[in-house]
Amino acid sequence: MTFCRNKFILFAALLLINITSFAQNNTSLTSPSQSSNLNLKGKAVDEKTNIPIDFATVSLIKANETQAIAATQTDIDGNFSFKNIKNKGSYKIVINFIGYAPFTKTFTLNNSTNLGSLKLKQSASSVLNEVVVTGTKDVIQLGIDRKVFNADQSLATQGGTATDLLATIPSVQVDLDGNISLRGTNNVRVMIDGKPSTFGGGDISAILQSLPANAIEKVELITNPSAKYDPEGQSGIINIVLKRSKNAGFNGNVNLSAGRYENYNGGMGINYRNEKWNLSGNYNYREGDRRGAGFNSTQFLNNNVTPFTSSTQIRNRFNRNHTIKLGTEYFFTPKTSLGLSGNLNLQKERDYEGLTQLFYGSNNEIVDRGPGFNLETEDNKGYDLNLDFYHKFKTDGEELSANFSFGNRTEDENANIVQEFFDNNQQPSADRLGMNRLNDVNQKSKNWNFQIDYTKPFSKTSKLETGYRTTLRYNDEDQVSDTLLLNSNVYDRDRTLSNLFELEDIVHAVYTNYQNQLTNNFGVQVGLRAEQAYLNTDISGLDNNNIMQRSSGRLDYLRVYPSIYLTQKLKGDNQLQLSYSRRVNRPRGWQVNPFPDVSDRYNIRIGNPNLKPEDIHAYEFSYAKFWKLVTFTSSIYFRQVNDVVQSIRRENPDQNGGTISEFYNIARSRSAGLELISRANITKSWSITGNLNFFQSYFKGDESLGINDNDGFNWNGSLNSTLSITKALAAQANFFYMAPRTTSQGRMQKMMSLDAGVKYDIFGRKASLGFNMQDILNSRKFGMHTNNQNFIQDFERSRVGRMFNFSINYRFGKTDLNNNQKRNRKTEERPGTGGEEEMGF
Repeated sequence: MTFCRNKFILFAALLLINITSFAQNNTSLTSPSQSSNLNLKGKAVDEKTNIPIDFATVSLIKANETQAIAATQTDIDGNFSFKNIKNKGSYKIVINFIGYAPFTKTFTLNNSTNLGSLKLKQSASSVLNEVVVTGTKDVIQLGIDRKVFNADQSLATQGGTATDLLATIPSVQVDLDGNISLRGTNNVRVMIDGKPSTFGGGDISAILQSLPANAIEKVELITNPSAKYDPEGQSGIINIVLKRSKNAGFNGNVNLSAGRYENYNGGMGINYRNEKWNLSGNYNYREGDRRGAGFNSTQFLNNNVTPFTSSTQIRNRFNRNHTIKLGTEYFFTPKTSLGLSGNLNLQKERDYEGLTQLFYGSNNEIVDRGPGFNLETEDNKGYDLNLDFYHKFKTDGEELSANFSFGNRTEDENANIVQEFFDNNQQPSADRLGMNRLNDVNQKSKNWNFQIDYTKPFSKTSKLETGYRTTLRYNDEDQVSDTLLLNSNVYDRDRTLSNLFELEDIVHAVYTNYQNQLTNNFGVQVGLRAEQAYLNTDISGLDNNNIMQRSSGRLDYLRVYPSIYLTQKLKGDNQLQLSYSRRVNRPRGWQVNPFPDVSDRYNIRIGNPNLKPEDIHAYEFSYAKFWKLVTFTSSIYFRQVNDVVQSIRRENPDQNGGTISEFYNIARSRSAGLELISRANITKSWSITGNLNFFQSYFKGDESLGINDNDGFNWNGSLNSTLSITKALAAQANFFYMAPRTTSQGRMQKMMSLDAGVKYDIFGRKASLGFNMQDILNSRKFGMHTNNQNFIQDFERSRVGRMFNFSINYRFGKTDLNNNQKRNRKTEERPGTGGEEEMGF
């Protein structure tokens, strides 16, 4: 077995060459023959709290010029440096970071200089009547352990949803059903403001589809989180940080958009803040029609069944959504606050799917046709409540935060599934009976989250973090299914598909995390997290003899999740980090729900209540380098997953020409890869960000399931280009490509997309007009090829047509910027709401 050995060695060699060459190109501002040794250093800190600001962009500019001669980023302690500056004279330092006003300091450089602590003020970007903002945030900020993407700079998703926004972010992929993948793995933990969302019953796909993109401030990717964070997910954490007003006074915004296929979006947000109170309210309305199409073809290798079948589908999914958010925060002191917020979501959906199936004989002739449709309506209601407490002690860096969240959601779904079968003479088929079925599904979800976190610094270079979290999730799904009796208008109860499914998902966790910078250049972080988890399922229903049948599933396990990070700073703004963490991927509700999905009875999907959680071991070696115009990060990673959860498709013995897809644990999988991300400022007005991810995957087969070993080379990449055409006009394009990818039973087909958008600021930047197009190449398609000992199957699904949106955004309000009304950064950006948490040294 040659699992990725040759390619992985090649990757390691290539990265070693890169590291060697980059290390030889320190951030030097002199030619090789220059003997000058003028150096410059400083530290970026918050004006009020003196807390270091990490990953801020620092530019060195000659005093009488506008173009930077060098640029770098602050490290996690806020420090920056420029070495071997060629000429003495007058210079200026410009520092930019999210949530802060651009900082500029002019100075004369005659000798090596330490500028000391440079204090940044909080941003006044919403003071539209008083200040004209001339700077813009970087699209991406790269750190060695995380990547931060600023949502305001995503022009291609104006008027879209959080799902649309995530699809444009490097390393992230989104399929047509809204399922999220990170580094090619779809088992990723998505959090909102640093905690699992209880909104929408915890259904993250539904949450992201209802969350407007313009409500998001930034998205953080943490590919190998420490023990402080939830260990859920194979490939890491995606943290979505929502916008929060940081300014005193009254301000707000209004946004409207309209697009193809009856897609409309409108929203309004207002905020009022003074010394003691912060009050906010938001309303958003969305409606739209997501259209799609697909096909499925299956060649059976067993001579006893229909040798070949195919089907085509068209789908219209019309959605109408109302979201209301209200919040209040009271500041007892500048260092202590208590916040209460709530969300209400009302959603109606109407889905129509047209289906035509063809069944072929041994001579490839069509023997039966099966036209049909599935008409489904949904009425969903959900709300959540959040209580947040935050306190900062007298000692710098000592903090206590707590959160309580509760979410409730109900879903009422009604479906009418109709299908008839005809032979070549257009007569009712003698081999296949038609179907007319009514399904009513009532689902209720309740979620609780209890969390407390404490940070205790021992010195300027060491600290201890500890905390506790409990999450409780309860879900009841009551399904009733009736079928139309032959030659009558009477529906009869189908006991085999009428059941009650109940699920309890409970996790109790404690963690501790210790950080220490042992030398000026070397630091260590070690952590340990212990979790007691329960996953209980109960299925009950009457059989055909009206006798109650019950079955249960129980999963009870205690696991310990260690993590360790070793970070080494090198000369010339180079940095290395080696990390390890243990993670888990717990079965989702739909993966353990044994109710069969019979909307296409010849391709049935079903859950498995006996699934075990995946056990994941993740290793990562990262390198970061900062030049004056380019930021570069690279990571070699290795991941082993035990008890891999995979959807296994097999022949349906009860349906001639049909298949069943069911979830199983197979032995294990391994993947090793190299990820490269870089941002380059080509000119003052044009920047590009590129991402490449190469990985080799291997799946250990399972003979009992008819699964052979499978491995393959996979890669994907993305490119973002942003151009400021004038001070008021900007354009952006995003391109994504995923090569065919190996799965346990075959390969996923390639996928690519191109999105673009423009934005024009008007009324002195109080308002902006936008236009964007999604899937310009009409190439966003999802497909799979399955090949096992029983059949060969290909399927594909795609959206129909390109999407475009026109949008307008207007901002209003006046803000008092007196210093005594400003809050310190840690009060405004409490842990989990977008404040930068240290992950290394």
